[in-house]
Amino acid sequence: MKKKRTKKVTRDGRKEKTTKSWQARIGTATNKLAEKFVESLSFDHRLAAHDIRGSLAHAAMLLQMDLITPAEREAIEEGLKQILDQIESGEFQYDLSQEDIHMAVEAALIERIGEPGKKLHTARSRNDQVALDLRLWCLAAIDAVLQEIIDLQKAFVALAREHDDVIMPAYTHLQRAQPIHFGHELLAYVEMLQRDFERLGDCRRRTAISPLGGGAVAGSTLPIDRAAAAKALGLDSITNNSLDSTSDRDFAVEFVFCLSLIAMHLSRWAEQWIIYSTTEFDFIRIADQFTTGSSMMPQKRNPDMLELIRGKTGGIYGQLVALLTMLKGQPLAYNRDMQEDKRWVFVAFDAVDSSLSMATAIVQNTRPNVASIASRLNEGFLDATAMAEYLVKRGVAFRTAHQIVGRLVALCENRGIKKLADLSLKEMQEYCPQFASDVFEVLGSVNVAKQYASHGAGGSKQLQEQLSQWERRLLSN
Repeated sequence: MKKKRTKKVTRDGRKEKTTKSWQARIGTATNKLAEKFVESLSFDHRLAAHDIRGSLAHAAMLLQMDLITPAEREAIEEGLKQILDQIESGEFQYDLSQEDIHMAVEAALIERIGEPGKKLHTARSRNDQVALDLRLWCLAAIDAVLQEIIDLQKAFVALAREHDDVIMPAYTHLQRAQPIHFGHELLAYVEMLQRDFERLGDCRRRTAISPLGGGAVAGSTLPIDRAAAAKALGLDSITNNSLDSTSDRDFAVEFVFCLSLIAMHLSRWAEQWIIYSTTEFDFIRIADQFTTGSSMMPQKRNPDMLELIRGKTGGIYGQLVALLTMLKGQPLAYNRDMQEDKRWVFVAFDAVDSSLSMATAIVQNTRPNVASIASRLNEGFLDATAMAEYLVKRGVAFRTAHQIVGRLVALCENRGIKKLADLSLKEMQEYCPQFASDVFEVLGSVNVAKQYASHGAGGSKQLQEQLSQWERRLLSN
């Protein structure tokens, strides 16, 4: 950041090197260590556009209540827009001695337009100002994450549609369990992301509430219209208690909690695909640009992007714990501890934001190794449950059927037989007379996938139904 010392005009017209809003009471701060320790401008400059947006709405409300004149409002508006242009173009010069983005913008405004700029802070404190700015920033961040979730969902659905005929093993305890369609597993992540999407929507509703007008702690004796300012900002409602207005950071905690769950889902997916990309599994091939090599071993294709997604999750959890810990011991109302909240919210968002974008790119550039999956598809007796359910349809109690098939699996293993279908009907009937020749129609992973009947199962029919539903659902987003 470039540093620039701005000057204020004293009562007798002299210029002094003071940028603190509170210096009339405390005096000039000269300790550079303290000045550096308390500043937040180095990170809260990210709130600049939202700070200016809030100030524009506040100025409009002050005009409506005859607390400033139309000419003063016009000067404030023009000055703030010029400052925003400078910030967005990178020409704005920050001075860390101004502590935070709120004072940096105000100092620049006063230097630009003079006396009208000093009126902007009427009936407002930095306490309700920063509470508003953080809410506005979180709303924009939520909207960005919502769109990224949709993009990732679309990538999973597109991959599932492209390979809707691929059948693979599903696992429990990392042991082969039952056959499912490849697309069915992909849609499991779409479901997780949908919960994230809906959870963020709930969080957004609780964030879109204006604390502006709560003041420092107790509101203002001036006649202001808080609802008008909220409406100008597109916020749904206003807070009802001035103490809570400035001290509430529940929305920030909830947002980071939502980010933590997204990160957890991404980490689970990353771990799954890290396993699937190993030589031992060889289920998927990730495009080379999303892997790295080894500095020593020339043959390596390491899934570093997936590992980083998995690794970032721990840091995101840390931001959530930091927020909760920071808030747990604070008395009402605003305390300077809250200055740190933005660091943790920003870090958590940045990590999830980049992880979602990377996840989408990886999914768009990954393909299943169809031949490799098919070559071992019937290993592990994936059709054993379907065989037991075949007996259930013929009147055998499930627990009994379970035991019968378990003994048949043991028989196969003792004889070195890899598939239940390689047993003869006579051998099966020795264990249960209810077996008939049509049992072979349900054995084998491909046949099992066709037999699934329950809603939400991993079969062929269910996959097509769910793909169509998700395609229609995501088309509207």
